[in-house]
Amino acid sequence: MKSLTVSIDVPQTPEQVYDFLDVMAHHERFTDHYLTGWRYSGPHHGIGSGATVTATLAGQKTDVTIQVVEADPPRRIVERNVSAAGRRLAQGTYTIEPLPTGGSRVSFTYAWERAPLTDRLLAPVVRATMRRANRTVMQRLATELARHVSTAGS
Repeated sequence: MKSLTVSIDVPQTPEQVYDFLDVMAHHERFTDHYLTGWRYSGPHHGIGSGATVTATLAGQKTDVTIQVVEADPPRRIVERNVSAAGRRLAQGTYTIEPLPTGGSRVSFTYAWERAPLTDRLLAPVVRATMRRANRTVMQRLATELARHVSTAGS
């Protein structure tokens, strides 16, 4: 299946964005519209930090294990996702780039490494559903970043 990427521009610096995304517990704040029941594992940030969540999309529920497998501060965080009893394996990558006018462009790429047959047969629908959910993630991330940075700066 082809990967998908969603992006948003935010006024925060790449360092501020990275520091926020580096803490696994912060992800619950901007993904809880479809990822619930967060159970954390490993360190609270950095490589090895992780969580198991319940994903609810298109009326389907599945547990997903997420673990940070690469980190390149302040540019990139790579997560490994395992779900559907191991039949779905994917990588989620946050890329943070400085904008010439200040702020950052935050992109999230979801790339399937292995997918169940039903996902492959319904690939256009699966990708559209994931794209819609992740666009909402990016909008909510921008809101949570603004709250976090204003609180941290107080």
